[in-house]
Amino acid sequence: MDAFISQFWASTIDGLTIGSIYALVALGYTLVYGVLKLINFAHSEIFMIATIGSLFTINALGVGSPVAGFMLVLYLLLAALAAMAAAGGAAVVLERVAYRPLRRRGSSRLAALISAIGASLFLQEAVALWLGRDNLRFDRIMEKSVLFEIGNGVVRTDKVLVFVAAIAMMIVLDRFVNGSKLGRGIRATAQDPESAVLMGVNIDQVVMVTFLLGGVMAGVAGLLFGVFFELTKFSIGFILGIKAFTAAVLGGIGNLRGALLGGLVLGLIETYGTSVIGLQWRDVISFSILVLILMFRPTGLLGESLSRARA
Repeated sequence: MDAFISQFWASTIDGLTIGSIYALVALGYTLVYGVLKLINFAHSEIFMIATIGSLFTINALGVGSPVAGFMLVLYLLLAALAAMAAAGGAAVVLERVAYRPLRRRGSSRLAALISAIGASLFLQEAVALWLGRDNLRFDRIMEKSVLFEIGNGVVRTDKVLVFVAAIAMMIVLDRFVNGSKLGRGIRATAQDPESAVLMGVNIDQVVMVTFLLGGVMAGVAGLLFGVFFELTKFSIGFILGIKAFTAAVLGGIGNLRGALLGGLVLGLIETYGTSVIGLQWRDVISFSILVLILMFRPTGLLGESLSRARA
């Protein structure tokens, strides 16, 4: 308990930072589940592809030392666009190749689930064959300067960037789903696909946009992960993907705001837990939460579906 109290503010700041990345990746799981009732396990590899896209962009910019001001904003925007394009494009291709043929044949959800696992393994091994199995390092693009301290917690520029960017992307997605024609199509399809077709909704387009949005969110998460941890590898999405799925379930899978809440809560629980029982138990804590949520509250903290939620 003494360790928890002494590390409280440091754990809180770190928990909100890593939880923001979990939340962005969790949005992809919750969007696809809300529309198709499919757990897209290959979404973790979409995140991995996003980290690769941002890595190539940052390294290609030839940043010899950290930059600031306008150049930092420009480089981050370029890297974000590249990561979103890579992850969004990969997600759309994944939907066309791995899921749409099964959906049109009326295959079971089990078949789609097996296809997702197969696609996940294929993407991992393809990237390992291409880039190797060792860690890939990012060039440092920004100074990780201390802005201020809260107790023993240090608030750095990169942590603020991760948290603020995640909240901003969540607000953009919220407005899109609630305020656009395509967003209304997504909600209508999530509520009743057959009625949505009768009302003129193009299901194929809605599903494609759903995967694209999930990929775009994973793209931003991939860049932020690279800026914060400064590394990636072919299997980087595996554990993080499971944790993001846990965050989606914790918040209420199918609920966009639940994904954000679940990500932040999971990040906090992880860091609080590791401050008490040790860093080596970080993954065990997350998986234990997943099991407990599935056993006692499978609808999650908010428990709304995408069709009924305002977000």
